[in-house]
Amino acid sequence: MKRFRSLIITDPFTLSHRLFVKNFRLTKDVVRDLINLLKPHIVSNHIRSSAIDLNTKVFITLNFLATGSYQSPIGNSRFMALSQPTVSLCISEVVAALNLPEIFNVWVKFPKDINELTDIRNGFYRDTGFPGVIGSCIYINRKGYYSINVQLICDSKLKILNVNALFPGSTHDIHVWNNSSVLPILQELYRRNYNDFYLLGDSGYPLRQWLLTPISNPSTEAEEYYNKRQMSTRSVIERCNGVLKVRFRCLLKDRTLHYKPEKASSIINACIVLHNMCISNNIELVDEPDVRGLDDLGMIENEDTLADLNVRNIELGLGRHQRNNVIRYLSHRNVQ
Repeated sequence: MKRFRSLIITDPFTLSHRLFVKNFRLTKDVVRDLINLLKPHIVSNHIRSSAIDLNTKVFITLNFLATGSYQSPIGNSRFMALSQPTVSLCISEVVAALNLPEIFNVWVKFPKDINELTDIRNGFYRDTGFPGVIGSCIYINRKGYYSINVQLICDSKLKILNVNALFPGSTHDIHVWNNSSVLPILQELYRRNYNDFYLLGDSGYPLRQWLLTPISNPSTEAEEYYNKRQMSTRSVIERCNGVLKVRFRCLLKDRTLHYKPEKASSIINACIVLHNMCISNNIELVDEPDVRGLDDLGMIENEDTLADLNVRNIELGLGRHQRNNVIRYLSHRNVQ
């Protein structure tokens, strides 16, 4: 069997801080915490991986996610020789553990508590001056051997609050949104009369009280100003996506995920868990993100093409009322 030079040196913890972060994306302390977090969930019960310690499995996985490559030399370090199937098995074990609910749901969660949501809303307002925002959302089509329609929602600090990477790329954006675990949370907020909390989305999303979209054909200065502010505030999700792809290059277009959708989705989820660890621990990027070509990936407003028009039209009317309130607020602030 052909042997591959793996990325693991005798002791990666002896690397300099910068080289360590460049190759594994996390700091040494965070990797130690990650190893302890994964320890109860990874059992060496596979013949090919049983002789490989957990530290090595974690380093193999982190470097693969960071580079998108099974072979990644680190300086002039000494390597262990591992076959590609063994490396792949190590990655599968660690990725599967990061997808376990007891880990994933701790690191990637859309708050239900009103105090947490208020903190997020206040953070957006401090950073952008846009009122009421508790998240920015986007659809991204990940194209590899298979295409996946991914929805991301983030806060003002680039922490990802929700990801939905379950649907193939042929799935309509509206179907992805209607099956989002976040939608019932937003609907419940409004049933409880918390009427000033909403997401910002592009024109691929339906306008609702809890989800404000751009105006497709603004006819006044106030509407144009709203669009400008909505887009600039919403751009945080584009920056977040850019940071995510730069940090974990296995997600880049030129290093597409050559896996079936289920495996690709689990890798995306694992990257997002690690991304949030980086955000929570203020870990620096080794490269600057490139967010070109991420302006507005949605459709022109689809407000009149939704199913169940009677219900939708009521929701659309309430959404327009909410958006008009924000337009008036921003316009008033702009002339002060």
